[in-house]
Amino acid sequence: MTQEKPPKKLLDQMRDKLRIKHYAVRTENVYVDWARRFILFHNKRHPNEMGIPEVEAFLSHLALERNVAASTQNQALSALLFLYREVLNQPLESVDAVRARKPKRLPTVLTKVEVLRVIHAMTGTTQLMAKLLYGSGLRVLECLRLRVKDLDFE
Repeated sequence: MTQEKPPKKLLDQMRDKLRIKHYAVRTENVYVDWARRFILFHNKRHPNEMGIPEVEAFLSHLALERNVAASTQNQALSALLFLYREVLNQPLESVDAVRARKPKRLPTVLTKVEVLRVIHAMTGTTQLMAKLLYGSGLRVLECLRLRVKDLDFE
């Protein structure tokens, strides 16, 4: 006699879909967290019972009440679009929420001379990593995961 497994919880299903589609682990964690926050915001209602109005309400709340950055709101939107499209098979057409404002400031960037001074102040592995990050455009986690066989020292 075979026992049927109970269906996986929604967030576990979402995590499985993200892994199948080879999303980065950090993206997986962030997307699942946004889905969890969305569900909690709507008093633990299942997303199957909700749609565009609830997504718009959540995103507007993020912009108006929580004052999140535009990129944060976009990340939440992407997570919810993934949830509805890939997990629930209910693609959301057009979400029209209040958009967060983009900051009107330029990022602070070091000059080449400043970068070289910082790199020359380092030694050993830290210096090698800094040179790799600066010279290649790798992300920190990508650099940390590099192996010796990944590098061509010539």
